[in-house]
Amino acid sequence: MGNNVGAEREAGLPGRNNLLTLVLLALILLMAVYAVFGDRGVLRIVQAQRQQHELQRRLEKMEAQQQELRLEIERLNNDRDYWEQLARTRLGMVREGELIYLVPAETLKERGDK
Repeated sequence: MGNNVGAEREAGLPGRNNLLTLVLLALILLMAVYAVFGDRGVLRIVQAQRQQHELQRRLEKMEAQQQELRLEIERLNNDRDYWEQLARTRLGMVREGELIYLVPAETLKERGDK
C-alpha cells in the first residue's frame, strides 16, 4: 500500500508540473505582451522618441526663423538704405526725379532668343 501512495504522488506530479508550466508560460507571455504593447511599452517609447525628434526639429526651425526676424527688425530700426531697398522692390517706389523705363517682356524674350 505504501508503494501505491508513492506511485500516485509521482504520477500526479507530472500533471501538476505541466499545469504549473502552462500557467507560468501564460503569465510570462502576458507580461511580454504588456511590455511591448502596454501604456509604457516598447512601442509607446519608440513612438514618443520619434515625436520628440520631430518636435526638436520643428523647434530648431522656429528658432532659426526667430533669429532671421530679429535681424530683420534690427535692420528696419537702424538701416535707412534697407528701407529704401524695400520701398523700391516691394512697393515700386522711386526717388523724386528718377525715370523708370519699362521694357515689355516680349522684347526681353526676343533678345534672349537671338
